[in-house]
Amino acid sequence: MMGSMPTSSAGSASRRLLTLLSLLQVRRDWPGPVLAERLQVSARTLRRDVDRLRDLGYCVRAVKGPDGGYRLEAGGNLPPLLFDDEQAVALALALRTAALAGAGIEEAAARALATVRQVLPARLRARLDALEQTVVERPDRDEPPTAADTAVLLAIAAAIRDRQELRFDYRSPAGADRAQAETPAARRVQPHHLLARAGRWYLVAWEPEREDWRIYRADRMTPRIPTGPRFSAREVPGGDAAAFVSARFKGSADDDAWPCQAQVVLRRPVAEVLAFAGDGVVEALGPDRCRVRLGSWSWPGLAARIASFDADVEAVEPPELRKAFADLARRAERAAGGGT
Repeated sequence: MMGSMPTSSAGSASRRLLTLLSLLQVRRDWPGPVLAERLQVSARTLRRDVDRLRDLGYCVRAVKGPDGGYRLEAGGNLPPLLFDDEQAVALALALRTAALAGAGIEEAAARALATVRQVLPARLRARLDALEQTVVERPDRDEPPTAADTAVLLAIAAAIRDRQELRFDYRSPAGADRAQAETPAARRVQPHHLLARAGRWYLVAWEPEREDWRIYRADRMTPRIPTGPRFSAREVPGGDAAAFVSARFKGSADDDAWPCQAQVVLRRPVAEVLAFAGDGVVEALGPDRCRVRLGSWSWPGLAARIASFDADVEAVEPPELRKAFADLARRAERAAGGGT
């Protein structure tokens, strides 16, 4: 059950009730005079509002003391839930991403989302629907994305839905030049897809100035208002936005595959390798040996990844990987000798 805040004169009392409930949720005990001051009401009005919460099913206890006060405790039944607009949309978005989590709660989250959506006011339902229409679900269902601000996601989704250019400031990643980090770069793009990957939201967009496709992390974006002119839709390379992003993350310009792929035999039991192989393929060759097929964005990176298994390596293929191991060995030897 979810109530929305009315906008009539009677709505001020409902908004005050919501504020009172929020205050009781963030602090264990509230002295009565302090609560009345925060709400800018008399002690009598405060008592009446507390009684209204109790009538709605909230367990609000009176706290004894010099000033008297109130405490919100767990009740025996789930009372009606009151949310403001941003809270309602955030709840629906959380349920939407929980349905992609792969944590065994997808069906329950989907049912809860349908219930919440049904009681959302039309203005909020339209905002949520714009986001749902632009989310690309990854086949392997990574952990639920939680990093971006709800308002930012909704702004991106609306621009995608309306085919309007998006202007935003983009913060540099941690460790970048301080001047760049302190002064976000202005961007103007044609947004096409919003998708979740490894717990984060990403925008896939065409950047007219560079005449190329770009991927932006939504949690680093600060949209500017108003949006730009309308544009004609383009097809992302390969026609699959999720595969396009996955390929870019692997350092590949085209196929959703690692540009450097190899296989080796490790002197380790398969059980000790499998848990750390990621998207690699592990095949048992005996009680203490296994064949591993792995990929990486570079041959040195792949050699370093295989070395991280802390095992003797046999049957190294292809030759590019053997050369990368030789280079890695020379670097390690120099490091062991103090850089001489």
